[in-house]
Amino acid sequence: MREMGGEQVEEAVAGCVAALRPAVDRDWAGVKAGRLEWSCRETAAHIAGDLIAYAGQLAGRAQHAYVPFEITLEGSGDGLDAADNPGILHVIETTGALLAAAVRTTPREVRAFHPYPFRSASREGFAAMGIAEVLLHTHDIAEGLGLAYEPSAELAESVLTRIFPHVQPGPTPWATLLWATGRGDLPGRAPVTAWRWNNNLVLPAGRLTLQGVTPAAARDLSLGGDGGFEWIDGGPFEGTREAAGMLVKAYEAGVHRPEWGVFALVRTEDGRAVGGMGFHGAPDEEGRAEVGYDLVEAARGQGYATEALRALARWALAREDVRSLFATVERDNIASQAVVSRAGFTRVDTDDEEFAYELLG
Repeated sequence: MREMGGEQVEEAVAGCVAALRPAVDRDWAGVKAGRLEWSCRETAAHIAGDLIAYAGQLAGRAQHAYVPFEITLEGSGDGLDAADNPGILHVIETTGALLAAAVRTTPREVRAFHPYPFRSASREGFAAMGIAEVLLHTHDIAEGLGLAYEPSAELAESVLTRIFPHVQPGPTPWATLLWATGRGDLPGRAPVTAWRWNNNLVLPAGRLTLQGVTPAAARDLSLGGDGGFEWIDGGPFEGTREAAGMLVKAYEAGVHRPEWGVFALVRTEDGRAVGGMGFHGAPDEEGRAEVGYDLVEAARGQGYATEALRALARWALAREDVRSLFATVERDNIASQAVVSRAGFTRVDTDDEEFAYELLG
């Protein structure tokens, strides 16, 4: 799987500079950027500010808040009290290079603070957010200045499948991203007036972390790839690939809710994935959600599934929209029956092939 990283950040920034450079002799301060209240100049400064802020979060390993600094654009000693338009583009190039470098040098398992929705993001998440800021605000500036601009479909799709997992794909990735952020229309879909992107949820679970699988990772897993994870020998197992395929179908149908999808079980000691766990969908009207899981054969019998299921159940049952969790286990799968029992589930039903278990909130 091709991870979103420094190369994509650089591509987005290069596209921004190429699109805006023909208008550097124009008045950016006196023209609004598309539908925004900001001027084109303010929006360009905002791009640079976001890029350096995200680089700072990763480089500083910020855990609880933004690193307390901001960027200020100044003149170059020629009597100007503010940077000119070519200077602003140079700042965007520079801050983009810093984010690309931070993404490249940050270990995969590191997460840093971002306020929503789950208070953290990985290097891939920060790359995707930085790229989204560049693409969308370049569009805004270009619209205000009457310039043509359209990034590659691959870049727009990469953003959608990583930080817009709740957005159903549309006819083209770029048109979908513009619609999803209130900047355009799509046939048959209501206009968007409020939006946020969505980094994946990560839950601590003793020796493991449960890392939410994005649609991009799920598609790769379902096609036989590694989903961007480093697996122990023998992984991922068949059940994880099947669950990933179900996630992709839900995403394409527009019914995927990221926190109710699939999680990779990743060992904290070495960052290697040992299995998958997750939900068969969002809770129903009665607040009931079904869970499932599997482990790579080499990871079985070590208590990983029990630790992960306890953590996932604790998170789910703390929510107001969940009243109970449900799981089915084959009658001859003694090990899995032991896992759900140790996690607090109680057998509530049986048939010729399966036992049913429930855990009440």
